[in-house]
Amino acid sequence: MGFNCGLVGLPNAGKSTVFNALTRLGVEASAYPFCTIDPHFGIVPIQDDRLDFVMKVAGSPKKTPTLLEFVDIAGLVKGASKGEGLGNQFLSHIQRVDAIAHVVRCFEDENVSHPYGSLDPARDAEIVETEILLKDMETLQRNAAKVRAAARSGNPEMLKKLAVYESIEKLLDRAHFPLPALHEDQKQAVAELNLLSFKPVLFIANLGEQASPDNPMEKRLADFAASHAALCIPFYGKVQAEIAELDPGEQADFLAAMGVAENGIQTLIQAGYAVLRLVTFFTANETEAHAWTVRDGTHVVHAAGKVHSDFESHFIKAEVVPYKLLQEYGSLKELHDRGLVQMHGRDYGVKDGDLIFFRVKK
Repeated sequence: MGFNCGLVGLPNAGKSTVFNALTRLGVEASAYPFCTIDPHFGIVPIQDDRLDFVMKVAGSPKKTPTLLEFVDIAGLVKGASKGEGLGNQFLSHIQRVDAIAHVVRCFEDENVSHPYGSLDPARDAEIVETEILLKDMETLQRNAAKVRAAARSGNPEMLKKLAVYESIEKLLDRAHFPLPALHEDQKQAVAELNLLSFKPVLFIANLGEQASPDNPMEKRLADFAASHAALCIPFYGKVQAEIAELDPGEQADFLAAMGVAENGIQTLIQAGYAVLRLVTFFTANETEAHAWTVRDGTHVVHAAGKVHSDFESHFIKAEVVPYKLLQEYGSLKELHDRGLVQMHGRDYGVKDGDLIFFRVKK
């Protein structure tokens, strides 16, 4: 799996439309609040032309792309952290995601209702961010109460954990974004409690279907995202949902006709990779060419463990071909003959596009 991403937003922000565009699952997407009742899960293979080239050069008969999982939950409204609406009960479904994609409506449409009667992207985004923060506070306080009770005996481990919980609570209570960097004990506690406020977030400005060179709503959201040190990407939800139904060869023509420069799905994927600092490496043999996703700088011995658990424990070395060299010469034999295949030990940091051949103990 490349990474998984939870889609959040107000009712009628366009989450289900974005989800449909990404997954082609065709979940219900209508102009009524709380249309999404059950969470939806979708797995999306990542299109990467480099994998096709690796497959061709290595002579592999098939390819396996890396995957993304998207989770679409019910719209969040003001008071969701206290049970208003339907969204709160589904927050648990996105607590284990790697990142959050916050969909915000940035287009007027009299046929699509708005839960607060008017369109204000910055206000709408803040409502959802606040409800997520309040939910995290509730989770933190509930767990802190248990730890506090255990710490009354003087248990040093519980006292230390309680101090960490209280320090995180102070950060959330200030509600000042972007939240500051955490020290290692705080990071561990945040991971254990699956607190959403500390997960990487990117904002999706849902522009509907009309391309506009100067959309003030998009700018308001972009300014809000910047204040949170987060990315904001434009996304023509209705257009992308229609494009997803077309054959790949027809998609470019459709985009051009609509005045949209590039496929927003790929832009979203690239933004997700940037937010999470992810890179893709490749393996290839006589069976298949395979794309894998790891954090930037992951040691090659741990990357080996992604391919097969035994590879990590039996690792000897890695033969690495940077993608640029593979593209330049187009032949593994020539690269070997020229001595351009790099040999690395276990501490080599994997680079985006590396083609890696792992050598392991038999």
